[in-house]
Amino acid sequence: MKRISIIVPTYNEDEGLEEFLKQFERQTLPRTDFELIMVDGDSADRTREIAGVYADRVIIQQSEGVGGARNDGFRAAEAPIVATTDADVKLPETWLERILEDFEDPDVVAVCGPDGPIEHDSKSKLVFLVLRNIIYVGSKMGIYCTGGGNSAFRKDAVLSIGGYKPLPHSDDVEIAFRIKDLGKIVYDKDLFVRVSTRRMEKDGYLPTLLTWLKGDILLFLGKPIPEKSYAKKDY
Repeated sequence: MKRISIIVPTYNEDEGLEEFLKQFERQTLPRTDFELIMVDGDSADRTREIAGVYADRVIIQQSEGVGGARNDGFRAAEAPIVATTDADVKLPETWLERILEDFEDPDVVAVCGPDGPIEHDSKSKLVFLVLRNIIYVGSKMGIYCTGGGNSAFRKDAVLSIGGYKPLPHSDDVEIAFRIKDLGKIVYDKDLFVRVSTRRMEKDGYLPTLLTWLKGDILLFLGKPIPEKSYAKKDY
């Protein structure tokens, strides 16, 4: 059996996808120890063709939203530990090995880490510095951001709580509110990844941040998130 499964939701990601997938050839964890599952939202480009060269499995998304894509992946996963990331993320070579080390504690049900921008402009760096510090402080208060681009879970724990909810956004934060009742969540600063700011560039930094912040506050207050999604867009 594989030690860890990786789930990557995709939608029209053929530009840059091969570079993303080649990262898994450089992981310090042997390739035989993990499986890579791509969950595609019926892309109209070459996403599935490219993914098929590198991934163990490429499946067509059946459930609603980005959270639904992750749920489809969890149900298909072979390993007891499942990591999630996105197709525009740069991962450290020790990413998978470090995640498994964190799960050596049997009480841990979820692991998450910080991120920063791939882009090197000062605006991106400042925005992510602020976000990183907010997330870090939140983790010290027991409020965790299990972001879809840099998190991992025990598969049975996720399935036992019904997986991700079909929210328009913030589904990857909401799941932490429920899974923390099953065990410990670890915020591991050494799991630092770099993410693309393309969504922020297209939709605007401030509107994107306000959308995320509003969603997180509503979740904390136990209120529903308005049905306005930014999923399944081309960036």
